[in-house]
Amino acid sequence: MRLRALLDTDALGLRLLGGEDELDRTVRGVMTTDLRDPSRYLSGGELVLTGLAWRRGPADAEPFVRILAAAGVTALAAGEAEFGPVPDDIVEACARHRLPLFAVNESVAFATITEHVVRQVSGERAGDLAAVVDRHRRLMTSGPAGGGPDVVLDLLTTDLDLRAWVLSPAGRPVAGSSAAGPELPAGVCARLAAEHLAATRTGRRGPHRVTLDGTTYSLFPIRSVARAGAPASRDVRETVLSDWLLAVEADAGDWPEERLDLLQGVTQLIAVERDRRDAARTVRRRLAQEVLELVQTGAAPAEIAARLRVAAPVLLPGLGAAPHWQVVVAKVEWEGGAVEGGPVAQSLLEEILVDPSPDARTDAKGGALSAGPEPSDRIAVAHTGDEAIALVPLPALSAEHEGTEAGLHADALLDSVRDPLTAGLADDGRLTLGVSAAVHSAEGLRGALEEARHARRVAAARTGRVCAAGHQELASHVLLLPFVPDDVRRAFTARLLDPLREYDRKHRAELIPTLEAFLDCDGSWTRCASRLHLHVNTLRYRVGRIEQLTNRDLSRLEDKLDFFLALRMS
Repeated sequence: MRLRALLDTDALGLRLLGGEDELDRTVRGVMTTDLRDPSRYLSGGELVLTGLAWRRGPADAEPFVRILAAAGVTALAAGEAEFGPVPDDIVEACARHRLPLFAVNESVAFATITEHVVRQVSGERAGDLAAVVDRHRRLMTSGPAGGGPDVVLDLLTTDLDLRAWVLSPAGRPVAGSSAAGPELPAGVCARLAAEHLAATRTGRRGPHRVTLDGTTYSLFPIRSVARAGAPASRDVRETVLSDWLLAVEADAGDWPEERLDLLQGVTQLIAVERDRRDAARTVRRRLAQEVLELVQTGAAPAEIAARLRVAAPVLLPGLGAAPHWQVVVAKVEWEGGAVEGGPVAQSLLEEILVDPSPDARTDAKGGALSAGPEPSDRIAVAHTGDEAIALVPLPALSAEHEGTEAGLHADALLDSVRDPLTAGLADDGRLTLGVSAAVHSAEGLRGALEEARHARRVAAARTGRVCAAGHQELASHVLLLPFVPDDVRRAFTARLLDPLREYDRKHRAELIPTLEAFLDCDGSWTRCASRLHLHVNTLRYRVGRIEQLTNRDLSRLEDKLDFFLALRMS
């Protein structure tokens, strides 16, 4: 559709402020933003809607407009509801860059314009989608009154008899229809996310169909409206670990084009909500960045504490100050280094730290600690270089949980995301996570950051596409292993274990499992024989063979320790 058509639609409340000669430009999409630099979400051809919250002074207009023009944006529409008439500096900047500028009447919601553009650029649609959008415009309005994606999913169930859910890339349920019956089991959500990520990495176009336990699901990618028309050359690894998906309990393989078009339109409606949530995260990202810069530059604890007092009400709305904080460090690495890992890890942490499982955020007694505001409102993630750092505030414990260890636990966090994200990382990516202990003061944050980084290095020393380690492991010998050079580790383990592996291969013996059990039982012959269901004499024969092949003595502490470390590093 062309800009002229938008201007001629009275219901949209648009008033032209500049660019009359450019009204024949084509609009291929729409994006709402208040980011100062939204370039990463722009692909060209968009009508950009903004409430001007990014503008702090006249000097901000030029760089913002320049970014839009460089990205190939079709036009800018500025709302007058929040800050009044569009400032002259924005009008002048748009004129310099030949970017058409509209003012949006305060009585018109951005949702109205977005819906109109989405319907028009999507072409002819089935009548039921038009009815859904027209009757439920509140879906795309901001704030509680909008209802979020749950509203449109309810309509898919009640109007079209389709059960559907929105899932994060890690399999976390983001939204679901209240009319669709029981929620999807966590295991099913994880498997659907894994199938979707695996299909996306192979380059297959959606929807992806998968059958689990006799039920067929069709999986539709949910991408931001701005990126819906992104060029095929864009590296999928930039977004594969952060994009939501729409899972519909139906086989879309035999659907007519009208029905497929309808569901694509639904994903665009949900993408508007996703973009709104992403924009809301910018404040929390900035808070995290400010606090972490203070921590890393060695600022005085009083200065850090002051920033935390500012951050706590934003991250824990309605709950006051946070008595404890945790730090989580993540690193995403791609082979070849073609994709910057920091932003990918940042987006991913913002998804997986939203209570990815009921057990991920508990106290030591198993009590849930996720009561309070919307979980996504408690996440503040910054990225520096190739790593992302999350500042996680913990609400106060109730009296029954006082004295317990609260917060995120690395094992539960890993279990909740390992399978889906492994599929998304495929054979060329890797995610490692480190989780600190909870600290209760600004003085402890620097130590928590270093603790989380050390834990991530411990995780990086392990095998697997997705690995995590917690602070509990840093009190043991494991802390030293990641800092041993790879060639030294390989030589050390080969010298001790290769003779045993070769013997096991040739004779179908079990010397390696026997060695592991013997060390686990602290050298106790009786306990080890019982665990392996062996006679003690048989165990003594095996241990003797181990000592003979390696020229070591398992009664000596030094040799026991060498074997123990070799097994851990292998």
